Amino acid sequence: MKIKVIASGSKGNCTIVLCDNTNIIIDIGVSYLTLKKSLEENNLTFNDFTGILITHCHKDHISGLASLITKTSLKAYIPLAMYDSLKSYLPYEKCIFIDDNLNINDVKIELIHTSHDAPSSVGYIFEYKNKTLVYVTDTGYINRKYLAKMVGKNTYIIESNHDETMLMDGPYPRFLKERVISDLGHLSNKTTAKYLKKIINQNTNNIILAHLSQTNNTEKLALETVKKELINQNINIIIAKQNEGTPLIEV
Repeated sequence: MKIKVIASGSKGNCTIVLCDNTNIIIDIGVSYLTLKKSLEENNLTFNDFTGILITHCHKDHISGLASLITKTSLKAYIPLAMYDSLKSYLPYEKCIFIDDNLNINDVKIELIHTSHDAPSSVGYIFEYKNKTLVYVTDTGYINRKYLAKMVGKNTYIIESNHDETMLMDGPYPRFLKERVISDLGHLSNKTTAKYLKKIINQNTNNIILAHLSQTNNTEKLALETVKKELINQNINIIIAKQNEGTPLIEV
């Protein structure tokens, strides 16, 4: 299993998961052409992909969805409860409705229900050939039930959205600050670091900190906060950026 975060942040999010003959796109908050160019740089085309998973309906996760669906034969795998929030982007016949556990060919996927101000917001746990990946962004907290399912995976793509002090002292209006720090908002650096300390173990190889706020966070703060909690852990920790994709990472 290999992964590449193509874009991550408040202006657009998109990730690809490559599992030999089963390749999956997670979200398309970038343009069709941006994604096409990134795929071509890795010797891939849309014909190499099986489908797209959507985490939720906010624009920074679906702005390129209508174009992708129109220009390719790909279908979207979504919970039925999410469809009403996507129907202006996504024809019904282009949907494959999923339960909390599914298989896309030989890739096993389990949904993590996240806490965000969007209908049926989800994250994912992938398993393929004994390799495991967790993808969780856009959530105010992680329920203990799902946190327990996330223990001891090989790679984590997890939100580290804001530094709490920068947020509260920053330029956002009060209502937006309260939205970000609420249970329906986003994970702070400190909260993400504490979660990671609970769930990583000797199986963990990579942590990708995702969805950093350009206003209320810095790469340095996010990395320092997580590394402080995970001291002496031999894990590759990198930042997913808004305008620059990560390398192709072996899970």
